[in-house]
Amino acid sequence: MAQNFADAQELDIREQAAANTLAANPLVGVRGEDLVASARLLLGEMLNQPALAMRQCVALLAEFGRIAIGDSALAPDPKDRRFTDPAWQENAVYRALAQSYLAWGNALYRFLDEAEIDRRDAERARFLVSLVVDALAPTNSLPGNPAALKKLVATGGASLLHGFENLVRDVVRNGGLPAQVDTRTFAVGKNLATTSGSVVLRTEVMELIQYRPTTDDVHKRPLLIVPPQINKFYVFDLAPEKSIIRYCLEAGLQTFAISWRNPTAAERDFGLDTYVAALEQAADAMRAITGSEDVNIWGSCSGGITTSAFLAHLAACGRAKVHSATVAVCLLDMAATASTTAGLFVTPESIAAAKRTSQLAGVVEGQELARMFAWMRPNDLIWNYWVNNYLLGNTPPAFDVLFWNNDTTRLPARLHADFLDLIDTNPFVNAGRLALRGKPLDMAQVALDSYVVAGLNDHITPWQGCYNTAKLYGSRSTFVLANSGHIQSLINPPGNSKACFWAGASSAPDAQAWLEHAAKQAGSWWPHWREWIAVRSGEMKSAPDELGSKSNPPLETAPGRYVLET
Repeated sequence: MAQNFADAQELDIREQAAANTLAANPLVGVRGEDLVASARLLLGEMLNQPALAMRQCVALLAEFGRIAIGDSALAPDPKDRRFTDPAWQENAVYRALAQSYLAWGNALYRFLDEAEIDRRDAERARFLVSLVVDALAPTNSLPGNPAALKKLVATGGASLLHGFENLVRDVVRNGGLPAQVDTRTFAVGKNLATTSGSVVLRTEVMELIQYRPTTDDVHKRPLLIVPPQINKFYVFDLAPEKSIIRYCLEAGLQTFAISWRNPTAAERDFGLDTYVAALEQAADAMRAITGSEDVNIWGSCSGGITTSAFLAHLAACGRAKVHSATVAVCLLDMAATASTTAGLFVTPESIAAAKRTSQLAGVVEGQELARMFAWMRPNDLIWNYWVNNYLLGNTPPAFDVLFWNNDTTRLPARLHADFLDLIDTNPFVNAGRLALRGKPLDMAQVALDSYVVAGLNDHITPWQGCYNTAKLYGSRSTFVLANSGHIQSLINPPGNSKACFWAGASSAPDAQAWLEHAAKQAGSWWPHWREWIAVRSGEMKSAPDELGSKSNPPLETAPGRYVLET
């Protein structure tokens, strides 16, 4: 029974963490002064609306009275994993503790619901309240966590000793945040990113990897995979059964992938135009190697933003180098970011402060991005591991997606500033507001088939915003909605009996109208995409015997050099 509970708990941690990856991150973050301002606002409103505050206090005292005599109906949400131990229902003391915790938290939230506060200010205050409420959950302490106490007794105190060792290790090595993954289990090039291939182009910005075909015949038109600049490329090449790259090769697609360089302060001036130029270099190399006039392209997250800028630039220049585009979990309409937690604190002042910080350092450190992101969802990314690592004394789970997510990269100062400028100018919606390499961009000029993927439960790039991305790609766009979160909607191999998706042309005026009429299909969307891309990948020909070409000879075996840089 105990082992089954431990296995279930590790599965819960994996699922929650996979839904909270850094690939789309808070480029602005939450400043301490913003939280202080929200605290002042909340306290000020309690003073300005004393009748409402008193009413909540009286209601709270009444609820405490019902809890004391065992007459309270309060109960944790059945989906709240913190209170799944039977003691929370069977033990009167723990039941009262949980009810008291819920009572005072509910009182704060009710005040915010009923107070006359500007909506945006109220949401900021709600975020602050959630930080406090989550931090003070009884399950975050040893006496308040029955599962941790049971393990303490069962192990004769060993779990507490292991927990202390984990705490010391995280203070020394992880900046004081609980570790999310056991990194000892994985090694890039050993059991991750193992698909056979060669680097056929290396620049100061990126490496272009060509993968060795696994079929006798291949489609003539190759596929270029563009990862986000914020994480390393091998999310597309995890374990073999999850590898998008292997799945493409099995379909006879000539597959190439970009591996971005992990920049240092010396690369502080790498901007969006730098990365767009790199994509054109990669496409030209692929065309020379394969003999194809053009390529297909796949961009995800911030890689999707870069891909879209590249396509708009090609259109502005009148160059037809790309035949079709796949864009996954990517927001182009920056107005959609306002509905995310990070978007609540985006102001001209916070943007200016974020720019100043990255300019001074030359880069934004990946670990800093991870820290900011963790505090956006502390229950899933901090307290979850606090309990697992320290109170229960468990080793963090060994999970490939978590290893990849923690293998962070830096962001050049100029690219960081360029991404921040997108929030203000929203250039993919407003034509002409962004010029790259001397050409103003206009998404309306991008005329190609596109396949846009989103996740139904994605809170990082909300699916409704991703539908706007499909709309921006025009009438030749297919929109696909997977029934999963951010990273699960991308890593979606066939075989999951719970998986399903909706697919259809992005012709409806808005996302909800599209969903009402879209066709629901069981299983993974990968086979659906493979049929779509095969039609757009040209005629079949014999697979090449060697990788690269005379002008682009193999330089190094995959996964290359840049992915190993720290």
